[in-house]
Amino acid sequence: MATPIFETSIQSLPLLGRGKVRDIYAVDADKLLIVTSDRLSAFDVVLPDPIPDKGRVLVALANFWFDRLGHILPNQLTGIDPETVVAADEREQVRGRALVVKRLKPLPIEAVVRGYVIGSGWKDYQATGAICGIALPAGLQQAAKLPAPIFTPSSKADMGEHDENISFEQAQARCEALMKDALVGTGKTGAQLAEEARAAAIALYSEAAEFAATRGILIADTKFEFGIDAAGTLHLIDEALTPDSSRFWPADGYREGISPPSFDKQYVRDYLETLDWNKTAPGPKLPADVIEHTAAKYREAYERLTGRKLD
Repeated sequence: MATPIFETSIQSLPLLGRGKVRDIYAVDADKLLIVTSDRLSAFDVVLPDPIPDKGRVLVALANFWFDRLGHILPNQLTGIDPETVVAADEREQVRGRALVVKRLKPLPIEAVVRGYVIGSGWKDYQATGAICGIALPAGLQQAAKLPAPIFTPSSKADMGEHDENISFEQAQARCEALMKDALVGTGKTGAQLAEEARAAAIALYSEAAEFAATRGILIADTKFEFGIDAAGTLHLIDEALTPDSSRFWPADGYREGISPPSFDKQYVRDYLETLDWNKTAPGPKLPADVIEHTAAKYREAYERLTGRKLD
């Protein structure tokens, strides 16, 4: 197990920003270094305790999916070893947890795909008989498999804010308004870009879910992020199909009518729900057993899906 990294301190490259989990540095005008820390956020609050190996699991699993799903659409990878773009004494900070990626223009939406009725989708369905305005058959139970995967985009919230579910038409409008300048000369509109993102997200989810089922894991839902290059070509960016961006269920623990156990930070969320905490920063410290159990869940997800041990 590697020493957990809560925050990187790379001096050889300009720091562009820190997200909930990732630290982003500029390599040059065309490339970024993205380092995945061991930070964990819950309810959109970064908790003070890192989860050992979490960053390495996320990067290794994302690389697995980038390789497996690369035929569906291009991705952000450059193939450059992250250790070659930092100073020698900084290599340990990026080893196994960083990517050198293309600089792309991100779409202003989270591309969420749901295959099962769970989470906020279950609450929405109970109240309206639909999820994000998409009408569904009556009588579905919690965790029921949907007749077909559905695309339910959300807005991209600022740090510390909550993403909000939006309709597909709202997603198109956001892409029209916020991608207009980036699309000049490409022959594409923002609405067309949203349609491409929807088709790509469903194709990515469907193939990944079919594969994961052969490894004893059900992918209940997931979110993707997309970006475009100067030609307007859609790329898969950020991460893909990890325990941070997806809800993974063990197939042998699944049944309708309950919220199944999962290979993600749900264990932490469940613990936090027992506390008198208002879900705003600062987040509470985690007990050692919660940290250890969560780290084990992340590693198990990687090992089940890839058939490999984490290096």
